[in-house]
Amino acid sequence: MASSSSSSYAIKPEQSYLHAALQREKIETYMDDKKLERGDEITPALLKAIEESKIAVIIFSENYANSTWCLDELVHILECKQRHGQCVLPIFYEIDPSHVRNQKGSYATAIAQLEQRFTDQMDKILNWRTALGEAAKLAGLDSRNIR
Repeated sequence: MASSSSSSYAIKPEQSYLHAALQREKIETYMDDKKLERGDEITPALLKAIEESKIAVIIFSENYANSTWCLDELVHILECKQRHGQCVLPIFYEIDPSHVRNQKGSYATAIAQLEQRFTDQMDKILNWRTALGEAAKLAGLDSRNIR
């Protein structure tokens, strides 16, 4: 996840549990667990994995929008959905889907910080905002309702 000095993609416990559960069910998964540095872009292997997937599961958490890498992946996933009819399942992990859809709470804070950081790339910000709104409108699962 993004930080002020550097960023890295860290596997969270909820992602590891989901990954293990899918493997037990013989569902092939791709999880890129490489460490990222600020400025790194999505790897070609990850882009290819997204494009070749039948289903994309997006786990929205409180800090999801802090990661430009996650946001770039999201944009690519939704492009694949539009082009290839890929099934996209959003999971809202302890976050209100309306916060994602309308960029409220931690999402508003993250987007505001990104707007300051990417002042010369507002089209990128618009793509991220649009993707968040579009993905949060899809039928998905809200972990707060699963107990």
